[in-house]
Amino acid sequence: MNRDGRTAGRSAVGVGTGEACAEARTARLGGADGGTVTVTRTALDREMLLVPVPDVVLDVPGDTEVSDKATHLQQEFDATGHLAEQPPARPKALVVRFALMIVALLCIGTVVQLGLVSGLQHRSSQVFLYNQFRTELALGTAPIGPQGTDHGVSAPGSPMALLRIPSIGVSQVVVEGTTGSELAKGPGHYRSTVFPGGAGDSVILGRAAAFGGPFARISDLHKGARITVVTGVGTSVFRVVDIRPAGAKQRPVAVDQSRLTLGTASGAAFVPSGVVWVDAAKVGAPLASYKSKVHTVPASERPLGIDTSTLWALSLWLVSMAALFAAAVWTWRRRGHAQAWIVFTAPIALVWLLASDQIARLLPNLL
Repeated sequence: MNRDGRTAGRSAVGVGTGEACAEARTARLGGADGGTVTVTRTALDREMLLVPVPDVVLDVPGDTEVSDKATHLQQEFDATGHLAEQPPARPKALVVRFALMIVALLCIGTVVQLGLVSGLQHRSSQVFLYNQFRTELALGTAPIGPQGTDHGVSAPGSPMALLRIPSIGVSQVVVEGTTGSELAKGPGHYRSTVFPGGAGDSVILGRAAAFGGPFARISDLHKGARITVVTGVGTSVFRVVDIRPAGAKQRPVAVDQSRLTLGTASGAAFVPSGVVWVDAAKVGAPLASYKSKVHTVPASERPLGIDTSTLWALSLWLVSMAALFAAAVWTWRRRGHAQAWIVFTAPIALVWLLASDQIARLLPNLL
């Protein structure tokens, strides 16, 4: 007891099952009035840091009050040996939190996919297509028309020509078909038009920004620029005769002439505002080739078309991402932070990239 009749400090008492005990450490300090004050530190304050008070508490006359929350926590710990668990978050709040997190990750993933990963995918596809097309040319099995060697329609995504535009540095393998998935590999042949180099108008579409943006600079071509197309029939040389925006009238093609039309999105990168076309006339007579058996194409293959046939794949990856997130949160809370990072970082990153790739393919095909 000090001279004011107050208790000098709290004594440490045993709590819990006997394995945990409070530890009191007392130090004598000189008071302002010549008396002494007691410095008390408990094991709860020192080790568990549950009471939000300074590391050393001075119990001085006239300043013995502590916060209600700290007092309540101390009393609860002294009585039971442990603190009650915090009430869990509401299920609706957790669902909303997970949903917002997934949406944020998908937005970031789409930007990364369009700006970086898609270009790497395009380059890899072009290397594979070039090796395949070169082998077919050497073996004489390259397509000589809009249909395959068995006189059926060529498979979408299969290589059918090699396009070169030296003035803007374009050297691309052209595939059959113009959906978003086909144009992710490289420029695509509009299936309802004639084979490149044949009599009539042959249309090739390409992306302007994403997946390598092979046609990003075709609007910079000038009249007379040289374009070369190599097919199973032979090599055709074209000269640019016109560059026109969307809606501009196209000159008719004579029966004994061959024309190549290139098309891509116009406007700012990743924000298409229309379609720009480049018309090129063939030098010399048209090559002999089979006529196209496809007279109309679905909306997904038309300029700025959107292909929704792969929505099921996107749904699968979204469900997988939600399941992985739920499992990661459970592991984070029950097993530890390190375990959650080690087990779920790689699967979530993989599903994140696959889902972002599917979103990128659902955008307009000339993007």
